[in-house]
Amino acid sequence: MKVLKIGLLVIAAVLVVVLVAAPIGPLPGVFTGGAPAEAPAQWPDTSSVHEIRLKVPGTLPRVVTIWVIDHAGDLHIVGASDSGWVRKLGSGSPVDMRLGGATYSLRATPVTEGWQPVLEAYVEKYRPDYPEIVAGIPSIEEARGQISVFRLDRI
Repeated sequence: MKVLKIGLLVIAAVLVVVLVAAPIGPLPGVFTGGAPAEAPAQWPDTSSVHEIRLKVPGTLPRVVTIWVIDHAGDLHIVGASDSGWVRKLGSGSPVDMRLGGATYSLRATPVTEGWQPVLEAYVEKYRPDYPEIVAGIPSIEEARGQISVFRLDRI
């Protein structure tokens, strides 16, 4: 019985650490970290930024580590339409985005028209560093319905 209690305590401690430390890789977390900041009128160059943290609201908020692309002066995120965080965004949602050491309150707005150039820019940005992952992204012709593109708008 004592071993069971110790085992449960260890499992609980590990879960607490994971929730605080996550997101780790594909494992979502709860906290974005970073200092709250007002979104700038113009985003800094994100060409060398590979990942951001995005907090999607819900009963239990979900924080995911994802890629970001600047296209035509706006930041965009791309995800599989059937993924949990994309489904939570639905037809648009407030989000918190951590970029560097700052966290911004934004609105994720679905891009339903003209999303193809965004997806192309996204693939081109990440292909050199992540060729295996990018190879799994559907072509533009196949992406409709499989891929969702969101613009991160200032509130």
